[in-house]
Amino acid sequence: MWKVLLVEDEVFVRESVKELIRWDEMGFTLAAEAGDGIEALEYIKRDPPDLVIADIIMPRMDGIELLRQTRHAGITSKFVMLTCMGDFEYVRQAMVYGASNYILKLSMSVNDLRETLYKINDELTHTAKLLHTGQADTAVLSQEISHPEVNKIMQYIKENLDKDITVKSLSQYVMMCENYVSSLFKKKTGQTLIHYLHEVRVNQAIHYLIETDLKIQEIGLRVGFVNDNYFIKIFKRLTGSTPSQYRQQRK
Repeated sequence: MWKVLLVEDEVFVRESVKELIRWDEMGFTLAAEAGDGIEALEYIKRDPPDLVIADIIMPRMDGIELLRQTRHAGITSKFVMLTCMGDFEYVRQAMVYGASNYILKLSMSVNDLRETLYKINDELTHTAKLLHTGQADTAVLSQEISHPEVNKIMQYIKENLDKDITVKSLSQYVMMCENYVSSLFKKKTGQTLIHYLHEVRVNQAIHYLIETDLKIQEIGLRVGFVNDNYFIKIFKRLTGSTPSQYRQQRK
């Protein structure tokens, strides 16, 4: 089951979204709810969900800022934005930060939600099968890209896995704006910066699991995952196994 965090300050809308769909039949479970972006961000950092359904306009922290800070933290949860008719500039900003889709609250229907969830389910399932053999695509990880800044970013990631790497820090490293770096990297490599970062980290973690007796927590720290649960979640998403299961299977 893919875990969903529902973020909406209007209780009526939140209840409507919950009741419109039989979530478990579509492979999802409503793991948690939040009434604003600050509350949601705390949950996301503590236990990253697979999907966040978030209102754009909320008190304290809106949906755009929630998405931006989630990406800044290196968390790749899918985002679907709930919006009103006049929010399209916000929708555009959300798409820049990597939101998967948006749904109009005033005309929201079962079909809208079902079609969106089918799309997200396909995306999550596809991601989980990148690495069903337990090995990252070394051709992608080692490829030379015909752009000096992109190559510079890829090299920096490989040499600094244990550091706190974000889109912002990488943008500063190559002296470009965040949005441009993100779109350039995706155009040149076919994948997002964060997804590439996770692949490199997991690939190095696999090496440590096979070649050393380091504890799982230590391996996570060495490849840049401060949070143990997040390390296990990303590792399992990309390989189909937890780090412990993977090590046991290889032995």
